[in-house]
Amino acid sequence: MSEKTPTQQVSEWLAALGAALERGDAAGAAALFGDDSYWRDLVSFTWNITTAEGNAKVRQMIERAVISAKPSAWRLEGEASEAGGVTEGWIRFETAVARGYGHVRLIGGKAWTLLTTMTELKGHEEHKGPTRDKGVEHGVHPGRKTWLEQRRQEEAELGVTNQPYVVIVGGGQGGIALGARLRRLNVPAIIVEKNERPGDSCASATRPCACTTRCGTTSCPICRSPSTGQYSAPRTRSATGSRCTRR
Repeated sequence: MSEKTPTQQVSEWLAALGAALERGDAAGAAALFGDDSYWRDLVSFTWNITTAEGNAKVRQMIERAVISAKPSAWRLEGEASEAGGVTEGWIRFETAVARGYGHVRLIGGKAWTLLTTMTELKGHEEHKGPTRDKGVEHGVHPGRKTWLEQRRQEEAELGVTNQPYVVIVGGGQGGIALGARLRRLNVPAIIVEKNERPGDSCASATRPCACTTRCGTTSCPICRSPSTGQYSAPRTRSATGSRCTRR
């Protein structure tokens, strides 16, 4: 009988993992990982950046977060490869609310490392091609609202007729960047900041914030999309309508 190819090995491992998780068998899923294994999750299951080190921690993460996320559709992306006794391949998967991408490395038929990252929220897919954000709207259109009018309308509706899905604690550089990214995906979010204005945390630093360019524009909160290549407009305003830093 011929030896299994790397693609067959990874595909069979993914099928076994998917079957164990579907039936809620945390022990069976953890048995597919080696004793010295690592599962790195970026938001897809834990809604955080989490690394489970060792089989026991992997099982805990499966019990506490992975099974409840209802993962499915585990599949290999392209062909797997093998070198030095390590079989690896890029993978795709889904949860109840998202789609994800990742990477797995196997040693002796068991996972040594597994990376899972969320790439897309179902119902809030990236706007691409003809649906992308066009940015500044040119021309004369009767009744068109200015940026400030639109911003004030959003402030009046948020929490009243439009409930936030996400609460971000901290309006520093990271919080504003996350808020801008969620805004691009049309996910209603609210940022809670202890200072008087968003961005004051990094503006009060002894040195100018790294996200401010030499020409004074703020680019980090906009999160330029690799698929659309678009920035939000205007570039000097963040997700909250304020500059990230002051000079």
